Amino acid sequence: MKKFSFTIRGNKYDVELQNMEDNIAEIEVNGSKYEVEIHKEIKTTKTPKLVRAQVVPTGDSDKARTSKPTERKGTGGVKAPLPGTILTLSVKVGDDVKVGDTLLVMEAMKMENNIKADKSGKIADIKVKVGDSVLEGDLLVEIGS
Repeated sequence: MKKFSFTIRGNKYDVELQNMEDNIAEIEVNGSKYEVEIHKEIKTTKTPKLVRAQVVPTGDSDKARTSKPTERKGTGGVKAPLPGTILTLSVKVGDDVKVGDTLLVMEAMKMENNIKADKSGKIADIKVKVGDSVLEGDLLVEIGS
């Protein structure tokens, strides 16, 4: 192992490092064996700590969890996932829909996108018509209970 020679207050010490695990070292000093704890200075790392931005859920995130007395009860809005143009409407007010049913087709980025129901219920209101241009987050259809 490693050998060291120290002089402390005029006394010479021959030190041999036998074994070292974490901060405990087995050493031999002038023929006597010792287990010693090594105190290390905690060094700060130069690597920055990754801080992620808070994730906001999509959909009805702008609505409060509880409804106001004047609000319609049991309705949920289907919003545009990205800007585009409405090509076809597959439902009308009063139709019953299930989760996954296609409500409308919109063109966005030269692709046709099926906009599907995210809850079951009755179509309460349709906020768009064929040919309308919509922005991301615009309310398209309201589904009631």
